[in-house]
Amino acid sequence: MNFLNSHAFPPAHAPPASPPKAKHIMSDIPNPGSIRAARPEDASCLAVLSIEVWIGTYLRQGISSIFADYALGQFTRGHFLDLLNRSAETLLVSENREGIDGYIRVSHGNPCPGRSSSATEISTLYVQPRHQGRGLGQALLAAGIEACRSNGWNAPWLATNSENKGAIAFYLSHGFERAGQTHFQVQDRLYPNDVLRCIDF
Repeated sequence: MNFLNSHAFPPAHAPPASPPKAKHIMSDIPNPGSIRAARPEDASCLAVLSIEVWIGTYLRQGISSIFADYALGQFTRGHFLDLLNRSAETLLVSENREGIDGYIRVSHGNPCPGRSSSATEISTLYVQPRHQGRGLGQALLAAGIEACRSNGWNAPWLATNSENKGAIAFYLSHGFERAGQTHFQVQDRLYPNDVLRCIDF
């Protein structure tokens, strides 16, 4: 389960089984401090990481063409290159010696649909499942909030699937509070999402 996901998507179900670990992984524990600004050469890595997390979290009962088309159309190298060229977007990555294992995307100019006047959204916070539970999500969240301060942006808000109880609990324990509800739409399907706002800013 991607309990750090703040991107609004269809319902998550039972946590995925942990994949077998290669012997070298235990000696390659990522340093939560190894966070940097994303670069154009990271675009392909961000696309692949996004697809991995999204499919593993939300498409556990089977893959329909609706969601396959969404994932392949949304998470592309070109999409991330476009984001990196926008001044209203901040992308930060967590990187270990093997490569990128997580990222946070903060978007300015997105009005909150809930009880907040903020126009700064934490659009995405993804950590590879095998690297969760090591503090990377917390470190990325802190870095994203600090980027909001540095940019002179509002305290951020986010939306996460209403069934993603782990994500909601994570944010509530890290300086967020509930601020209403919204929905995520794929074609004609609507999925309820909880809106949370940062109060520890």
